[in-house]
Amino acid sequence: MKSAITRLFVCTAQKDEIGRDVARALKIELKKQGLKKLLLGGDKTKVRVQTCNCLDLCKHCKKGPGAALIVHPEGTVYGDVKPRDAADIVQHLGEGKAVKRLLLD
Repeated sequence: MKSAITRLFVCTAQKDEIGRDVARALKIELKKQGLKKLLLGGDKTKVRVQTCNCLDLCKHCKKGPGAALIVHPEGTVYGDVKPRDAADIVQHLGEGKAVKRLLLD
C-alpha cells in the first residue's frame, strides 16, 4: 500500500478574501467528514489544502466572483468556488464524483 497526497490548490489572488475563506472552509469540512486521509484504490492518501497566488484561471473562470481550485493530481478544475461549496468538494474526494456546477472546461 503506497501513501500519496491529494492537494487542493486554492487561488488567493482575488481582491477580497474569498480564496482564503474557501481554503479555511475546506480544511474544516475535511475534518468534519473525516476525509483528511482517504483510501483510494488500495492506496492511502493524505489530503492537503494549499493556497497559492495564481492558478492562471481568471480568464477562463467566467462563472462568478468565487475562487479557482485545482484537485491535484486528479486534475479537476473548479471555478467560482465559495465557502458554502466546501462540503460538496470534499464529498467529491470521498465519492469520486465531480461537482458539475463548479467545473471549468
